[in-house]
Amino acid sequence: MGASGAAGCFDSAQHDNLPMNWEAIALTLKLATITCLVLLVVGLPIAYWLAFTKWRWRFLVESVVALPLVLPPTVLGFYLLLAMGPNGPLGAWFGLRLPFTFEGLLIASVIYSLPFTVQPAAAAFQAVDWRAIEAAQVAGAAPVRAFLQMVIPLAGGGVLTAVVLSFAHTMGEFGVVLMVGGNIQGVTRTASIDVYDKVQMLDYTAAGETALFLLVTSYALLTAVYGLNRGLFKVWPQR
Repeated sequence: MGASGAAGCFDSAQHDNLPMNWEAIALTLKLATITCLVLLVVGLPIAYWLAFTKWRWRFLVESVVALPLVLPPTVLGFYLLLAMGPNGPLGAWFGLRLPFTFEGLLIASVIYSLPFTVQPAAAAFQAVDWRAIEAAQVAGAAPVRAFLQMVIPLAGGGVLTAVVLSFAHTMGEFGVVLMVGGNIQGVTRTASIDVYDKVQMLDYTAAGETALFLLVTSYALLTAVYGLNRGLFKVWPQR
């Protein structure tokens, strides 16, 4: 066997023994958690506004929110990379250096998962019985207090669905992550990027382990939220 063949066998043996990248998994969970928290602050007010505004041009905002659903992730990632770059608005106007950082990855994830928060929450807000809200406001409850203490609980199933979908969607990001964050170990290498790396290295065992983790986690989250919603719907009286 030649030197190149021996080296190839040695490399393959090394690749086969690579463990699952728990650092990438931890980074993915961190990214998904922070993204969900940001989306609760940003996405729920947008969903509330879309659910009840009378503005005739509302569909323009709805289209912008839904763009990540139809744009190829690489296209969205490309424009975000330009916006965050030294000549883009965030770089030139604010002096921020966000490409290939966790912060830049977070901004991209929030934008990419925005429709998964806004659309289920808006549908849930529209289904709320507003007679109770109006009664609370007549009794003197401030709008913000009424929203937090009455609207959110009444629309709890939709809000929970929005959170879980956003979390699961962020965990599975690839194209946007690769364009904006690159592949920096411990900084921007998420689990989906790590799976791609392992496949490129022909380490299908490690790739399969990480992929299985993502599959089981996403399935468990979706099963839990749909099961909970079904249970809630059985408890709530039908109108």
